[in-house]
Amino acid sequence: MPAIAAHAPAQLALGPEWLSPEALVSAGLLVLLLVVFVESGLLIGFFLPGDSLLFTAGLLINTQDVLPLWLVLLTVPLAAIAGDQVGYAIGRKAGPHIFNRPDSRLFQQEYVDKAYAYFERYGARTIVLARFVPVVRTFAPVVAGVSRMRYRTFVTYNVIGGVLWGAGVTLLGYFLGQIQFVADNVEPIILGIVALSVLPIVTEVLRARREHRAGPTEDRALPPEVATD
Repeated sequence: MPAIAAHAPAQLALGPEWLSPEALVSAGLLVLLLVVFVESGLLIGFFLPGDSLLFTAGLLINTQDVLPLWLVLLTVPLAAIAGDQVGYAIGRKAGPHIFNRPDSRLFQQEYVDKAYAYFERYGARTIVLARFVPVVRTFAPVVAGVSRMRYRTFVTYNVIGGVLWGAGVTLLGYFLGQIQFVADNVEPIILGIVALSVLPIVTEVLRARREHRAGPTEDRALPPEVATD
């Protein structure tokens, strides 16, 4: 394991080097928490590598002891929960304007529609399930706020989802780091995780562009169960 720590960090993200999970984890706990917070509930954070970041954090905590595990397990869920709370507040305040916002390079109406589809299918449970789905994770709390989901219900599912995702993915990386094969191949494994976490985002962006060229879709009303769960 000391040999692993001696390796220079490789560019492991499919984008700028500073956005690579290894670089973000190495930057310290505050940066890690900021990324989790922004990706969880701010509309501009959908492109951030949340899943791969947490997995990498757990992996590097085990192989390189970059951060105290107990502190990460305590603070990351809190940052995730706080991010969703802000997303919910944005949805409550902005209301239907979120759905009428024009497409831009960062914002696509399809992102909201995707989160809407999850609510239509799973109701309030979406707040937990969306934690494990890139893009939907960012927009789900906003849609919950727009639809006026009962606040107590939202907070309950938000806490459950924040703990399961924030602590669960981190622990998965930590325990897998105890496997010798994983410890000997940290960089390629992180690269694979990054690719898997980015793939759904790329797929959604490409699909949104195809549907946008095909023409506008019908306006949909929010299902009653989203507001009353």
